[in-house]
Amino acid sequence: MSEAEARPVKTRYDVTLPFGIGVPAWPGEPMPVITRLADMDKGDDCTVTRLDFAVHYATHLDAPLHFVKGGGDVAGLALDVLMGPCQLVRIDNEIDAIGPEAFEIAPGCTRLLVKTRNSALWDDPAHAFHRDFTAFTPEGAQWLVDRGIRLVGIDYLSVQRFYDSEPATHRILLGAGVIAVEGLDLRAVEPGEYHLTCLPLRLVGADGSPCRVVLDGPASTRQKDRRQDTSEQP
Repeated sequence: MSEAEARPVKTRYDVTLPFGIGVPAWPGEPMPVITRLADMDKGDDCTVTRLDFAVHYATHLDAPLHFVKGGGDVAGLALDVLMGPCQLVRIDNEIDAIGPEAFEIAPGCTRLLVKTRNSALWDDPAHAFHRDFTAFTPEGAQWLVDRGIRLVGIDYLSVQRFYDSEPATHRILLGAGVIAVEGLDLRAVEPGEYHLTCLPLRLVGADGSPCRVVLDGPASTRQKDRRQDTSEQP
């Protein structure tokens, strides 16, 4: 086996939902509106697009200002939290409320992504908003804070359950400075260790922002098996 063949195979996963093609908005918030200010198809010299949207649409993050009065905005978020090693864990489909000790957190982990039964909803990106999605309880949020998590991501549009009477989960996380990344598409990604890149727009005074989120790490088991099967063919 050559040195190149012996190196671990790395794969890049874009875990960002497509913006503006039917992904549901949070109830009460508008769908994004994309219009042309200029259009070469209509004889203009160039194409210029205007976008009107709520900052918590599709794949996005929450800054402390979202639920903490006087909290920091998106422009002030630390890049060293938004990029770096992360752990992806998988929650059993039977779990609809993520509490303390719901999974193992690796020692030293500060960035955590959680894959749940929610991921299957993105098989139809234009589905009607699903209110019974899996998310964290306030106790689960406090557990993350106590474990030193600085960024947590989940595969639906909120880290908090839809029917909670109070936004305690958000307030616990954001009050402790934990960045919440919501609306991830984790269908193709297996549990494991990855390098996270999560970059929002640098929106001054904003409580959230759309993000492009990318994971770099080992290929999925399925991809490894496919390469192995191919290599064994005559």
